[in-house]
Amino acid sequence: MENKQILAGYGLILKYIGVFMIIFGIIMLLPLTMLILYPQEYPEAANFVLPGTISIFIGYAITLFFRGREKGKLARHQDAVLVLAIWIVAILIGAIPFLMTGNLTFTQSVFEVTSGVSTTGLSVLDANNTLHIYLFYRSLLLFFGGVGFILIMTTAVNDRYGMRLFNAEGHNDRIMANLIKSARMILLFYTGFIALGTIAYVLCGVAFFDAINHSIAAVSTGGFSTRTSSIGYFNNVGVEIISIILMFLGATNFMVHMIIFRGKIKKAYLHSELKLIGILALIFLPILFFSLMFSGLTPTIGNAIRTTLFQFSSALTTTGFQTVATITELPKVFIASLIILMIIGGGLGSTAGGIKQYRITLALKSMYWNFKEQLYPKNTIDAHFINRYGKKELVTANEIKYNYGFLGAYLTVLVVGTTIFTAFGNSIEASLFEFASALSTVGLSVGIIGYNAHPVILWTATFGMILGRLEFYVVLLAIYRIGADTINKGALV
Repeated sequence: MENKQILAGYGLILKYIGVFMIIFGIIMLLPLTMLILYPQEYPEAANFVLPGTISIFIGYAITLFFRGREKGKLARHQDAVLVLAIWIVAILIGAIPFLMTGNLTFTQSVFEVTSGVSTTGLSVLDANNTLHIYLFYRSLLLFFGGVGFILIMTTAVNDRYGMRLFNAEGHNDRIMANLIKSARMILLFYTGFIALGTIAYVLCGVAFFDAINHSIAAVSTGGFSTRTSSIGYFNNVGVEIISIILMFLGATNFMVHMIIFRGKIKKAYLHSELKLIGILALIFLPILFFSLMFSGLTPTIGNAIRTTLFQFSSALTTTGFQTVATITELPKVFIASLIILMIIGGGLGSTAGGIKQYRITLALKSMYWNFKEQLYPKNTIDAHFINRYGKKELVTANEIKYNYGFLGAYLTVLVVGTTIFTAFGNSIEASLFEFASALSTVGLSVGIIGYNAHPVILWTATFGMILGRLEFYVVLLAIYRIGADTINKGALV
């Protein structure tokens, strides 16, 4: 029997990219479904058909080249290289439809797609004057970027060696014993929430096109709206309540959803991240509410409560929807509170961005543990536990060390990005708000980022969104691995 040649290393990475290009090419053809509802936009079809079919063709050619070779394993950190490569390929190919319109530059097109796949609400588009096919495409980017491209590939390709990529993209928890089943269950929850959200919006009087796009944006915590005034356009309490529910569903760890689905409500309630949300609500809701009332910006208590609840939810879930006309008109205390909430972010293993609630909880607990240990006699060893999914789990010293490393990396990038924004004449407060919004993949804006923004601003935000979505270490490990292979072996083939 003839031995098959083993495909590993960068050859295997290239084959995975080929498979992904086929999948992404199909994704790029999906906006064509809008032509059924809006046939007058038919001339725009070529902007999706051309890059979509080319992506499928090139992807198929790559997989055909490696056909018949048995898949091996990726070397250490090569999974990070593949994840980063897939996201870069998606961004570059995904930018082509916007670029082909002639209305956006290459920089603007890359920024817009990066904002989409990273589930950020920041945009250089004028939603009120953008064709439906492009608005729906932007929402599809949120949809697939929200759950992750690796997860989409996982559900489509039964590949036992590819499963390790699942964790590399930021999916930290298996909700079922089998990773493929976990990926498909996550996708089932995700699409189910979007479907229910769409129905609920329609029942509140929202047009179907607006309903499905806003439902996708809410559950993916992407915040992109088909209206320039976002959720405020509807001025509807029901729409705001539905949005808040969908935003928190998207920003909650999918493992928690699975626990609730199985009827174990008490276990979900004990989960540390949900406790932190309660604590944050007790602290920040009064601050936001009274800062609004004392500012005189809201005419009634009812309006202050609506604005407070909605903007608190939008910031903490890193969605980026807004009901206020402009963020800059809000009190400084209100804006500062939103910055803190955006930085904290949503749940680990959710579609949300930010540092993530679990990491904040672990950092606070580890500081408490460290202080308590200073009071112990020398050589006392104390085990530390944290409640995850209703049960106490042991926390290791390495996990605490890794957590502080992540916090340090996040804050360092936040300072660098803020500094770059201030170099273009923006205040420190505005720059911090805008870059924190990009880095945490939120989308709330004070006006720095827009169609006329300087290219350096857009590229800084683009890199920030990529780092925030892939959570730093994937990007850093990928760069390290490529650099090490180039220097030591030159093994990029």
